[in-house]
Amino acid sequence: MNLLPALHTSRLTRAGHWMQRHYVIIRSVQWIVLFAYAILILIPPFMSLPGDTAHIWSNLTVFAQFVLWGIWWPFVLLSMVILGRVWCGVLCPEGTLSEFASNYGLGGSIPRWIRWRGWPFIAFVLTTIYGQMISVYQYPKAALLVLGGSTIAAVIIGLLYGRRKRVWCRYLCPVNGVFALLARFAPLHYRVDGYAWRFSYMQNQHDRRAIPVNCAPLVPLRSMKGASACHMCGRCSGYRDAISLQWRSPAQEVVELGEQGASRWDTVLILYGMLGIANGAFHWSVSPLFILIKQFLATWLIDHRILWPLETNASWFIFTHYPEQNDVFSWLDGSLVISYIVTTGFFYGTTLLGCIACGNFILGRWSTLRLHHFTQALIPIAGISVFLGLSATTISLLRGEHLLLLVSWVQNLGLALLVMANIASLYLAIKIVMKHMRRIGSSVLRSAGALLCFIAALSVADSAWWLIFYVWV
Repeated sequence: MNLLPALHTSRLTRAGHWMQRHYVIIRSVQWIVLFAYAILILIPPFMSLPGDTAHIWSNLTVFAQFVLWGIWWPFVLLSMVILGRVWCGVLCPEGTLSEFASNYGLGGSIPRWIRWRGWPFIAFVLTTIYGQMISVYQYPKAALLVLGGSTIAAVIIGLLYGRRKRVWCRYLCPVNGVFALLARFAPLHYRVDGYAWRFSYMQNQHDRRAIPVNCAPLVPLRSMKGASACHMCGRCSGYRDAISLQWRSPAQEVVELGEQGASRWDTVLILYGMLGIANGAFHWSVSPLFILIKQFLATWLIDHRILWPLETNASWFIFTHYPEQNDVFSWLDGSLVISYIVTTGFFYGTTLLGCIACGNFILGRWSTLRLHHFTQALIPIAGISVFLGLSATTISLLRGEHLLLLVSWVQNLGLALLVMANIASLYLAIKIVMKHMRRIGSSVLRSAGALLCFIAALSVADSAWWLIFYVWV
């Protein structure tokens, strides 16, 4: 008699099994996306920069800019919340090339320095700042340097470490940390049934041995909980009759598993990365404060006859340098961009940390794990902030095409998503506070105080977009 309950065979589960059986089709899709990606980043840098009369439909460079920064990356972020990391497992060109290179590489063991948990934050910050230094959203050579450089690094890591693995994706990808945070809200995930897994060992003793699954992103399948590390490639679907694609509550992973998987690096990435450095990157080009500081420093330098910071002889791969477009950074410009982004990131990150820490203190006896758990309630607003910053390129390009109706629609959509993100973050905060209140016996008054501190944190996060939408327009 079979003691194992029948595996849930909903349409969703069958879809996961279909992905497992038809991985050849998925691999073909990966190479098609890689080909399209190569066209978008490799051809425009060797073309003349578009003039004022160039349009999305008539110029490949403008078209590539619109697709990459106006559609591709903003909606990759959005897909993480809806579908989990399907982009990583099914579509990402870097993941495809890294795994392909790993098939023929040295197969070395992964060194400890690669497995350092701080890389997602460091890589995100460095890529964000460097992208602003060379105007990655505006110029194809800069896009090739950043995106192409990341791709080459992924291939090199694949050639050096692992066998049929995605070591780059697991540890070093600049957006791995952001994707992992956003995927925690995906209503889809591959669920591991612990009982079915254990039962499969008894079955294997009598019937057959399970064929091992190659999990390219190095996720320990038996103990996998949540969707933050899973690339949703479908290879493990049906393994040991214990893994299946299923629905779940979008709040489940953060509320129920957030404390267990809490990490100080996740907290740093949320506060100082996505709500700090990213805000600085989106702010500086429209900030009147940036202009005032620049004018003051330029005047002071001229008065003191210190002229070298005003020179514009930096190469394009150090600071933006396109004289034919009347877009050239002096050494002062570039240094101010870096300083402004870092200062803004530190200001927002520290202010938000203060609000969350205050709520943690009010709720009860100080707990670092609770602080990290509480911070995860800010992931929706952090994700939408990055989405809105990237969609600014969409709005700019649509405005250049005089598609004002679409511009208005995209702006309204952005504001609606911002409101929804605030509601989602507050809902998560309430659930987290209630969970800890039951555990530590906090009073209703203390819980209300903690939530007020969280609302203050939401206000600080929203202020970044209030300045852009209503003050600096």
